[in-house]
Amino acid sequence: MATAVDDVAGAGQQQVLDGSNPVVARLRQLIAGQESTAGWSRCWEEGVTPWDLGQPTPAVVRLVQSGTLPAGDATTVLVPGCGAGYDVVALSSPGRFVVGLDVCETAINKAKQWSAAAAADDDGSRFFGFVAADFFAWEPPEPYHLIFDYTFFCALHPSLRPAWARRMDDLLRPDGELITLMYLVEGQETGPPFNTTVLDYEEVLNPLGLVITCIEDNEVAVEPRKGMEKIARWKRMVKWNCHI
Repeated sequence: MATAVDDVAGAGQQQVLDGSNPVVARLRQLIAGQESTAGWSRCWEEGVTPWDLGQPTPAVVRLVQSGTLPAGDATTVLVPGCGAGYDVVALSSPGRFVVGLDVCETAINKAKQWSAAAAADDDGSRFFGFVAADFFAWEPPEPYHLIFDYTFFCALHPSLRPAWARRMDDLLRPDGELITLMYLVEGQETGPPFNTTVLDYEEVLNPLGLVITCIEDNEVAVEPRKGMEKIARWKRMVKWNCHI
């Protein structure tokens, strides 16, 4: 007999990511007491992936369409915690090479399999790649012009947030930009996702010189997450207000 978890496991579309969702409750069971790689791998193997929309995040599509993202022959982008890699492919273009990074080989294998068709559509050209590695230990050959973070920060235990910020600082070029699509969940006794506020980001990024250059509500968030997401853009410079 199907359970509530069975009914929605693997169907991330239109799911709220908090403890009221039975799939999130199952996610927390799988992650609790597990070494991080093993726990996340079990989630993918069981199809317990409530964050996975099965398509690019609408906010990513809007960012690409806005024309405000860096692009050029040597522009590189990193998407840590990329999962199945939909956003990686959406961000890629002849002017942007995008790397999707995830600690879970199962997720990376899924990303490689479905994205092979996308690469074939570009006459064999590839403007993206995937790497299975630990974000906190992986060392790329060069820092990135742009890093995009969504449901990665809030998936990490709060004790890891200072280390997350240091890695972002290390992986970003001095003139690079960090974009965080923040899922601002509150009232959770545990996680993931863990309770998150804009201040939580600022407390770990500001001391490293990364400040918000603009922040807006995510108007194209999927329905259950509307009003709970903001998009912030960060650079090593003085704050100002802008529109995405």
